[in-house]
Amino acid sequence: MGWLISDDTARAMYRGGRANPTARRLSRLWAAAFAAGLLPGRGVTLEVPGRRSGRTTSFPLVTVQVSGQWYLVSMLGEDCHWVRNVRAAGGRVILRRRARRVACRLVEVPVEDRAPILRRYVAQAPGGRPHIPVDRHAPVSAFAAVAAAYPVFRIDRVTS
Repeated sequence: MGWLISDDTARAMYRGGRANPTARRLSRLWAAAFAAGLLPGRGVTLEVPGRRSGRTTSFPLVTVQVSGQWYLVSMLGEDCHWVRNVRAAGGRVILRRRARRVACRLVEVPVEDRAPILRRYVAQAPGGRPHIPVDRHAPVSAFAAVAAAYPVFRIDRVTS
């Protein structure tokens, strides 16, 4: 992450795949900022029902575009709450950016198709770099070696 905190500190904030209190506070801040559109870039707030409580939970995420299609990547891998919640919800979510709420369906990308998306994500999402153990300048083949550990979801807009 370099520009705000060290990579080691960023990884420590999510030790064991769970956010510590500082990471939870920052997550709420980023979610509000992305939802309000206060920051430029590709940040969105994902809203999805909790798999146990059913209560809507919000997660700040960075979208990436590859070949005209938009994606979300789990920087913390498989054992991440938003990933579990999305799977339990059958992919049905709301993405918020500025005052807009857009109903979407997230479709999990097969492992063999994830590498170029992961490479793009690491290049564009500084906060994700400490969590994915591949240098952002590495070839796509290096990302293919870790692709099974990092879920990627294609964003499909739901039309009524």
